[in-house]
Amino acid sequence: MLDQLQQATDVTNGALEMSFELAAPMLVAALVVGLVISIFQTATSIQDQTLSFVPKILVIGALLLLLFPWMSRTLIEYTEVLWRDVMPTFMVARPAGA
Repeated sequence: MLDQLQQATDVTNGALEMSFELAAPMLVAALVVGLVISIFQTATSIQDQTLSFVPKILVIGALLLLLFPWMSRTLIEYTEVLWRDVMPTFMVARPAGA
């Protein structure tokens, strides 16, 4: 039972790490674009809120298209590891009445 609990904790930690690893490029790109647009707005005294929205969407969309093969490969590898190494532990037959 303790082994299953530790393995469940490890799976949860691995899933969180994977989520952060896959989301980090888009978050960093949005942060950089937002910072550049903010500096531009400050320098030109343009205070339009939608000015930063469109470039962020375009950069994140382009980054998703560029990184999609890596992201999908990473998720597939992680899923294969889960099915091969982790799931047999949780699929143990339980005795009747337990």
